[in-house]
Amino acid sequence: MVVRRDSAVGEQNPAGGKKTAKAAKKVPVKAVAAARPVKANPVKKSESRTSLVRRARRINRELAEVYPYAHPELDFENPFQLVVATVLSAQTTDLRVNQTTPGLFAKYPTPEDLAAANPEEVEEILRPTGFFRAKTKSVTGLSKALVEQFGGEVPGRLEDLVKLPGVGRKTAFVVLGNAFGRPGITVDTHFQRLVRRWQWTDATDPDKIEAAVGALFPKSEWTMLSHRVIFHGRRICHARKPACGACPIAPLCPAYGEGETDPEKAQKLLKYEKGGFPGQRLKPPQAYLDAGGKPAPPLGAG
Repeated sequence: MVVRRDSAVGEQNPAGGKKTAKAAKKVPVKAVAAARPVKANPVKKSESRTSLVRRARRINRELAEVYPYAHPELDFENPFQLVVATVLSAQTTDLRVNQTTPGLFAKYPTPEDLAAANPEEVEEILRPTGFFRAKTKSVTGLSKALVEQFGGEVPGRLEDLVKLPGVGRKTAFVVLGNAFGRPGITVDTHFQRLVRRWQWTDATDPDKIEAAVGALFPKSEWTMLSHRVIFHGRRICHARKPACGACPIAPLCPAYGEGETDPEKAQKLLKYEKGGFPGQRLKPPQAYLDAGGKPAPPLGAG
């Protein structure tokens, strides 16, 4: 099962604090990049299938070392909160969703509550996420469907999830992968950009990207692979100014040199926990906090 996501997701920053045993062994990204010889365009166009699989899996292993705390960046405590948050994340950031959902779930904690809500009141709460009228229709509609068709519980099957208003295959896979533990690949804009830079695929259609990347890895890796790639895309391999000189997988990247290669200049481009900024989740996992990440500020703070 492969997962696709269209929304952007948020990020993190450093604060002092203890590090996990695994994270404590990590060398700063700058030091990692400086310690390794970097070759421009190290991958040949004639790369064999076997070589591609090996390189892709090595990149995944490297990212697992750099981001042992990678995680989904939407705050949620149960499947209902995740399906609503994922629907709301369309055309906005996970940060903005995370800043908005506390107020929504405080007032409407269950599908029954949201199904019976006054649409105008819900719209006012969701206004910061953009497209708030359409999103209000979707989340109240899916809540009514949950109550009427599934006893107020979020179903754990793809064929049931896609029947809910506002829930397509991409949202269904996010919920299945992160709330029910079923493997899936999340193809958001970061994921698409990086796998093409790494020449894992030249496809542009999300469904074809899912299939191509999924074929390079065992299913057990799909969900965590997605989190790691998205983390890397937000923190180091940015769309406009990738920090090539601070990238731990530069020797494996065909696109090395598209961004800043000077280590000191590249270090200044880092974002979130490695660059000193708070992340997208108001309630991030403890492992992330132990690694130096900071929670995002609530809506209206600062």
